[in-house]
Amino acid sequence: MRIGIDLGGTKIEAVLMDERGQILQTLRVATPASHYTKTLQAIAELVSQLESECGRPCPVGIGTPGSPARASGLMKNCNSVVLNGKALQADLEALLRRDIRMANDADCFALSEATDGAGAGYNTVFGVILGTGVGGGLVVNRQLIAGPNGLAGEWGHNPLPGADEQRPCYCGGRDCIESHLNGAGLLTMAATSGRSELNKLSSAQQLSILAEHGNEYAAAILQDYARKLSRALATVINIVDPDIIVLGGGLSNIQRLYRLLPPLLAEDVFGRDCVTPVVAARYGDASGVRGAAWLWPVASVE
Repeated sequence: MRIGIDLGGTKIEAVLMDERGQILQTLRVATPASHYTKTLQAIAELVSQLESECGRPCPVGIGTPGSPARASGLMKNCNSVVLNGKALQADLEALLRRDIRMANDADCFALSEATDGAGAGYNTVFGVILGTGVGGGLVVNRQLIAGPNGLAGEWGHNPLPGADEQRPCYCGGRDCIESHLNGAGLLTMAATSGRSELNKLSSAQQLSILAEHGNEYAAAILQDYARKLSRALATVINIVDPDIIVLGGGLSNIQRLYRLLPPLLAEDVFGRDCVTPVVAARYGDASGVRGAAWLWPVASVE
């Protein structure tokens, strides 16, 4: 048995999972807004509840919205800003009285999909989050690659190839991949299209539905979005050449993307030829918390 926890900005999800990847119990609570100590206490309470269910202490893995600095151990790059500058892992280990394992939520997503999800059986898996934020994780032979700076797979804050809008990003950069490919970026494309039916859309799913029902302007926006996504993914393929790319996050539910991307990638990668499959995640929103649990390999738990 192992416990996985997904520490999000609005909710904390915890699962009890067995060595076969079966979820035995799931708990969710609201994340205490802007309150670090209460966040720690909420996590400890979830662990206590799950351990009372299975009758013994369990290894705990946690997915976080940022990552710890290698030298100091203090959290950085968290969009849940109350975590930034905090020794999250050390504080939780003191509270839970055991070692824990912790990784960025996008890394947890990639690990889940590489272990027993859509990327199972592939040697090198690049997992992509397309949602409120844009992130990624890299898994090789079922081992998560973090790197000395904890930044492996963090493609979302590289400049988008071909962009010259000087679009600001919260990280301080301009024209970051995230600022163009996140949900807000896609809706900005719709809002500035000049089409009244697209100006007030509140979700990417609404745009997708319009496109599937024959709205040529909605289809054109998704074509442009797919082109940007292809250019961004081509840089990953040119450097890492993963065996498969798995998409997650809310925008990964736009089925049209999986039809548009293959010919675009064939144009954008070096050599003008690409056979890399791009597929949707098997476990969807549950992949993050599952990956947190998989931070403990079976051999180290059972």
